Amino acid sequence: MNHSIEKNEQYALIRLTESEFSGEVPVQFETATRSLIREGHSNLIVDLATVKTVDLAGLASIRKINRQCSNELGMLVLVSKDDDLIEQLEGTNIADLTVLPTVEEAIDAVFMNELENDFREDDDEYDGEYGAGTEPEP
Repeated sequence: MNHSIEKNEQYALIRLTESEFSGEVPVQFETATRSLIREGHSNLIVDLATVKTVDLAGLASIRKINRQCSNELGMLVLVSKDDDLIEQLEGTNIADLTVLPTVEEAIDAVFMNELENDFREDDDEYDGEYGAGTEPEP
């Protein structure tokens, strides 16, 4: 798999330089992304600018990594402007799959997801402090 990886505190950006997400690419993609997740990068942005097609193995790989990112409270964001590829990806009904046209929008989506997670944590702490459904004493 021809690619480059840029790591940041909030996300890892994988830029694929393949025209097809097929053959050995899905297996290598899974290996690379699982390694990133183990390193603590639960937010993955995958730039598919050069990718024109994704086969069934590629879709299965995307589905697995998307689920793994979600389980880690992160997200997988695919980046493409190719209408045919976007239509194919959206037609797979992969739960919570995010496909955006630019890397910048993908980065914004990651930051929004992080903020939502932070608010959920704060909300959980508040609920735990006073007990569910009870009011704090004056």
